[in-house]
Amino acid sequence: MRAFREAVEAGDLDGVEALLADDVVFISPVAFKPYRGKAITAAILRGVSRVFEDFRYERELTGAEGRDHGLVFTARVDGRELTGCDFMRVGESGLIAELMVMVRPLSAAQALAAAMGAQFDRIAEEAARAAS
Repeated sequence: MRAFREAVEAGDLDGVEALLADDVVFISPVAFKPYRGKAITAAILRGVSRVFEDFRYERELTGAEGRDHGLVFTARVDGRELTGCDFMRVGESGLIAELMVMVRPLSAAQALAAAMGAQFDRIAEEAARAAS
């Protein structure tokens, strides 16, 4: 999704949040259970922006119907190089209904899990403020 990519690349996290459906489902590369809702998803994405270094999108993939999108990216977390993909499904409203992130290799996923774990109290606070 071009608008999502442009907002992320510009560091416009409010713009990213505006593209999320209220009932968006975020599927994390390191958590078993999906997160549901705009407030927690936006807070997680803000946390990711704090832990990713040298983040850049490499290419875009679009499904035949235009509702499914993939953005392949590279970044570093705690000195570990990673490659990942943001898989998005756009709902009937035109907003992102599902966002699934996958990363590799395992050592980078583990570094991401640790870095995000250290952020999670702040993420939870941000989500609670946004939801109220």
